[in-house]
Amino acid sequence: MGAPATDAPSPSASPPRNWRKAQRHIAAPAWAALSIGLFAAIWEALWYFEKINPLLLPPPHLFLQDIPGTLKFFDRSNRVGSVASGGGAGALAITMFWTVFRVFTGLALGFVSGVAVGAALHYVRWLRNLLMPTVLLLAPISPVAWLPVAIFVFGIGDVPAIFLVFITVFFTIVLSTSAQIESVPVNYIHVARIMGATQTQMFWRVILPSILPSLFMTLRLNLFGAWMVVLIAETVGVGTGLGQIISMARATFNAKLVFFTMAVIGALGFLSDWGLRQIQRRMLWWVAPNRGGM
Repeated sequence: MGAPATDAPSPSASPPRNWRKAQRHIAAPAWAALSIGLFAAIWEALWYFEKINPLLLPPPHLFLQDIPGTLKFFDRSNRVGSVASGGGAGALAITMFWTVFRVFTGLALGFVSGVAVGAALHYVRWLRNLLMPTVLLLAPISPVAWLPVAIFVFGIGDVPAIFLVFITVFFTIVLSTSAQIESVPVNYIHVARIMGATQTQMFWRVILPSILPSLFMTLRLNLFGAWMVVLIAETVGVGTGLGQIISMARATFNAKLVFFTMAVIGALGFLSDWGLRQIQRRMLWWVAPNRGGM
């Protein structure tokens, strides 16, 4: 008798799995389009039935119908006090770039510095005793309250906006890092010690991978706060960017420009969160899907 035949994997087993994966990739954009479309439809319906004043709350079809005329308010330069040159789509892209640059530069600096300081406060007792009271004193202060300080110290320009985003993230990450290190399962520490890991190896290969999912979730929660404060900083302490456009539109009572810029900010915020989730998914490859806020 020959050896019993083994069941070979069915070639049709892979396509259903791939189809389910494709469905998951299609579902998220579809639900996003449905959600935004429903919101816009309700807004348009309120305008159609004359429940809102189109001069104060113009529906999407009104503030999007004259995009070339709206783009003339955007400028290609990043200079304080520059006059809009009517640069069109290129000027809009440059304005968006500088606002996004300020947001992500502040986020990156705040995240890296917060993790470093939080770890130092956890491991160095005298440093924790010395600095933790000051951190707890400064953490509750609103980032907006730091705006005059940023202008006094750094002057007018990009740095005050970046500093405000930095403050928005820094203290939260410091406190979160210190708390998350405390919550690392002790079994991980014991196994690392049994395998002969040094203190440095234990931090980089055991503790940091354990706390990064929670820290990334904290960063994502502070992302929208960062967008809020950077727009305020651009209004007062920078003089350029999407925040300055909003301020100028408010001062001239240009409702169409206000809502167009708000739509741009909303789209950038949505894409920023999506991009941060993609970075999180690739950096935290050891976290299973749908875990750790991915």
